[in-house]
Amino acid sequence: MASKNPLSTFQPARILGIESSCDETAAAIVKDGRILLSNVVASQVEMHAQYGGVFPEMASRQHVLTIYPVVEQALKQAHLSLTDVDAIAVTRGPGPGGVFGSWC
Repeated sequence: MASKNPLSTFQPARILGIESSCDETAAAIVKDGRILLSNVVASQVEMHAQYGGVFPEMASRQHVLTIYPVVEQALKQAHLSLTDVDAIAVTRGPGPGGVFGSWC
């Protein structure tokens, strides 16, 4: 007797992914692991250009300022609210110094 595929019982999932490991703050929403519903990136390239590279303390402070607007925009583009999201995936190091921990 063939067994039923356990993955077939899962409902469609919407995952909010958040990335802030270096000098960009980004959020995206993916449906069912394949369909990109939104992708928002706040770049810090121009801010760090005057230093010739990423300035870690500035990068971490900019993440604090931009994370909420970036996530809100990703949700808006996907036509979802946070309660519609089934899971959240985030970057877990390395990352900038200062507020967020060790530098990449």
